[in-house]
Amino acid sequence: MSSTKLFIITVLSFSLWTCGDNPNGKKSSFSITTDAKNNTIALGETIKLSIENPKSKTINGITYKINSREIDEVFDATDMPLGVHTITATVTSDGTAEETSTTLTILNNVAPKIYSYKILNEYPHDITSYTQGLEFHDGVLYESTGQYGKSKLRKVNYKTGEVLKNINLGTQYFGEGLTILNNNIYQLTWKENIGFIYSLDTFEKTGSFNYGKSKEGWGLCNDGKVIFKTDGTNKVWKLNPETLAEDDYIQIYTNTGKIDSLNELEYIEGKIYANIYQRNGVLIINPENGAVEGVIDFSPLQKLVKQHPSLDVLNGIAYNPDTKTIFVTGKEWDKLFEVEVFVK
Repeated sequence: MSSTKLFIITVLSFSLWTCGDNPNGKKSSFSITTDAKNNTIALGETIKLSIENPKSKTINGITYKINSREIDEVFDATDMPLGVHTITATVTSDGTAEETSTTLTILNNVAPKIYSYKILNEYPHDITSYTQGLEFHDGVLYESTGQYGKSKLRKVNYKTGEVLKNINLGTQYFGEGLTILNNNIYQLTWKENIGFIYSLDTFEKTGSFNYGKSKEGWGLCNDGKVIFKTDGTNKVWKLNPETLAEDDYIQIYTNTGKIDSLNELEYIEGKIYANIYQRNGVLIINPENGAVEGVIDFSPLQKLVKQHPSLDVLNGIAYNPDTKTIFVTGKEWDKLFEVEVFVK
C-alpha cells in the first residue's frame, strides 16, 4: 500500500451508528422502518418510510418529520445537510397520538479529491509556539498559541518572524483558535468554556463570550458574516457575530462516514479548510452541507522542520489574500511554509 493511500485511510477513518427510540421516553406501539441499509443513504438518494404495527392497531393517520420539518413517506435527501438526523413519526390510532423515532445518516455522494502541494517559500517560526490559530489580516499574520502558562496572542511579521505585538493569557487558560472580523480578534480557550474579544488595533481585551452546547474550544474562522467554530468533534458550529451564540452547526462527513477531531480552521474562497488533530492533513469542506470535498496530505512537512523532543503535529493554516497562497505550520515548528495546493 502506498504512503498516500495509507495516509488517506488514516485521515478518513470513520464510524457510523444509528438507533431508534421513542422521543417522549415511553414505549411506543409502533416503530419506523426504512428501505435503506442501516438507515444510511447518500446525498441525493431517496428513502421510503413505513410503520411497523406489531399489535395490528387501527391507524388513522401518520405524520413524518425529519428534525422539525414535515416530510412525505418517500423522502428525497437532495438538499439536506450531511450527518445524523432524527426522523419522528406521529401515529394516530383510535383517537390517540403516539410518537416514535429513528435516525437517518446522510453521507456525501462522492469521495473527496486528494490534493498535494508545492512549497513556494519557507519562513522562520517561533519554535516555542504551540500553534492553535493562524490568520492573515492586511498582510500581517496573527497567531494564537496554547499550553497552560505559555498561551499567547501575537501579531507577527511572517517574513521575518518578528513579533509586532504580544499578549500572554492568564496561566489558567489554554489558548486555542482565533479569527478576525469587524475589527475584532476572537480567541478561544480549550476547556475553560470562554472566548476573548480584542481590539484589532490595540490588542486591548474588550469582551468575552461563553460557549453554548459545544463543550470545548478548538478552531475558528469566518466568511465575513458567520463565525465557524470547532470543538473537537465532527461538528462545525455557526456563531452569530453579534452575540457569539451558537445558532446552528454542520456535521462533517465523507461518502463513508464522519470525521472527528476537527481543529484549526480557515475560510478560503468559499470553503472551510480544517486541520484534523493528530493528523498532518487538512480537509476541504463545503460549509453549506458539511461534505468533505478534498483532503490535502501535508504529512511530509513535519520532516522538514527541526526535530526536537516537544515537536508536535501540523496545526495552523492561513490564507493570505495578498499573495493568494496558503501558509501552514505546526505545534512548535521552526518553519512557516507558503504552499500552493493542487489536485493530485
